Amino acid sequence: MISVFELFKIGIGPSSSHTVGPMVAAARFLADLRALPAPPARMAVSLHGSLAFTGRGHASDTAICLGLLGERPDTVDPDAVPGLVAGLARDGAIRVGNRDVAFDPDADLVLDTAEMLPGHTNGMRFRAFDEAGALALERVYYSIGGGFVVGEQAADTGASAPMEVAAPLPFDSADALVALCRARGVDIAAVQRENETALRPLDEVEAGLDRIAAAMLACIERGLSTGGTLPGRLKVRRRARDLHARLQAGERANIRSPSEVMDRVSTFAIAVNEENAAGGRVVTAPTNGAAGIVPAVLRYLREICGETSPETTRTFLLTAAAIGGLIKRKASISGAEVGCQGEVGSAASMAAAGLAAALGATPEQVENAAEIAMEHHLGMTCDPVGGLVQIPCIERNAFGAIKAIAAASLALHGDGVHHVSLDCVIETMRQTGLDMQSKYKETSQGGLAVNVAEC
Repeated sequence: MISVFELFKIGIGPSSSHTVGPMVAAARFLADLRALPAPPARMAVSLHGSLAFTGRGHASDTAICLGLLGERPDTVDPDAVPGLVAGLARDGAIRVGNRDVAFDPDADLVLDTAEMLPGHTNGMRFRAFDEAGALALERVYYSIGGGFVVGEQAADTGASAPMEVAAPLPFDSADALVALCRARGVDIAAVQRENETALRPLDEVEAGLDRIAAAMLACIERGLSTGGTLPGRLKVRRRARDLHARLQAGERANIRSPSEVMDRVSTFAIAVNEENAAGGRVVTAPTNGAAGIVPAVLRYLREICGETSPETTRTFLLTAAAIGGLIKRKASISGAEVGCQGEVGSAASMAAAGLAAALGATPEQVENAAEIAMEHHLGMTCDPVGGLVQIPCIERNAFGAIKAIAAASLALHGDGVHHVSLDCVIETMRQTGLDMQSKYKETSQGGLAVNVAEC
């Protein structure tokens, strides 16, 4: 199984695969350096594939520096990042034990667009050298989406780190999950909850879920209260604060638009992804590029549907995680691997399932909701303009959230019986991703990335 706390990770923007993953990988390399009998003299890092093509736009270079400085995605202060990176550029060294190891980000951090590493398109090579220039340590890591990082051997086999404790209620398909629920007379959230308690006590599971929900909702609030322009050469203006103010003014004047609910949900999603694009604190859900969908639908559940109890929120998150885990295991959540169908499509599928479950759907209806949402994102490319998670990513989250709510509503009005299964759609997404040309998979070499003028 994949735990809810692996899919929903608190970190910083703008990208789980291009920012969070590289920071995790760099921190792992730092730990390996500290384990050497003696610190090396200098180090070098190269980024490959999608990380090389869009690394600067996604702050991959910044993330590498932060990881080598010992920072973690879940604890680093976003406001402190510029100072930390500037300090490393000034000092030109990383402290390892009792020695300064030379590392100049401008010279020793290379975005290599010529070489593609074999395990995954998001490849990183870390090297350390002794005084004589001989290689003292080399590590290759792959950021496989959603902040997940694997070493070279695991990536070559397509495997992620295995769960140390066997899941008491294992399932390897949506059909198996629904059958398991039917046989035991429980819902999908109950299955995921029991599997989570094989890893940690129930009170820790519930406290962790509450922290995730609080972080998601806090991110919305920050986005709704922050204006200005997003970083990067596109100079995209933040819109969520003004949209929210306009909606509030209309409500005070008793002017209610027929599209008000859609407008609110869109604003919630945009708020999160503007925070993400600005490098703020977000929750991977299941990625940063799609981080606005699950929180926006969660707030819809609480604010529009009036379902605010902690248990309902936990049901929402546990159900979403069960679906997200299936998608990750059977296909991918990485835009660099399968396009944006793997990010926004997966997030919409997870959010639709969570919403349906929280509103009382049967397991069959939940599976249907997840299927509808994923089916209607099939073929979506990942073509960020300028390599930045801004255009079309921010608006794309708004539409993903609306689709998730529509999918849940359609499923709740049905009986769970439908022609296309979630398993079929997940496999179709995987095959479509394999067939998709690399220029449409987070390299900024095709689609909108080359047809929109950067001005």
